Amino acid sequence: MKFYTYFRSSAAYRVRIALNLKGLEVEHVPLHLVRGGGEHRHEDYLALNPQGLVPALEDAGRVFGQSVAIIEYLDETRPEPPLLPADPGERAVVRSMALAIACDIHPLNNLRVLNYLKGPLAQGEEAVATWYGHWIAEGFRGLEQLALRSSADGRHLYGDSVTLADVFLVPQVYNARRFRCDLAPYPTLVGISRHLESLPAFAAAAPEVQPDAET
Repeated sequence: MKFYTYFRSSAAYRVRIALNLKGLEVEHVPLHLVRGGGEHRHEDYLALNPQGLVPALEDAGRVFGQSVAIIEYLDETRPEPPLLPADPGERAVVRSMALAIACDIHPLNNLRVLNYLKGPLAQGEEAVATWYGHWIAEGFRGLEQLALRSSADGRHLYGDSVTLADVFLVPQVYNARRFRCDLAPYPTLVGISRHLESLPAFAAAAPEVQPDAET
């Protein structure tokens, strides 16, 4: 397998966690999203992934984009340890928490959106930071309540073992810290993330320890 990644991409961060949890060895192919206008926009990468986004996973002659699809593919083809519960209702709850991050928070705060705010819309750093913090708060407010309802041990978003929801939570909390968002209203999410970040699979996926990491 080849994994096309960028150390600071939270979507790539999710997939790194999943790969580590599954114990899979892959070839990492870093693509810098800023240098030279963005290596993800180069013709050779667009030939593999026409969306021109990271991450992407190449396996068995196929290339998959989108972190949700990649992680579910990994979970279906390498089922141990499972990232989704066996019960359909429980699976739906876990997916709903993961998608609250993947669909409702992350798309509004990713690099393309922030660059558009700064560039064509001519917004300053303070306005961009306010935008970022607003959408973190909008998403984390509900997720905090779901965690209180669904966590069995205060260390996982759902039940008492790692699920897809946890894989998505940690990168989003990491980004919220990086952008200095106020996380005080979300003690459950912060506590869960702190525990997860201490686990080897999560720690080894952190942006700062990746081969392409920059200060």
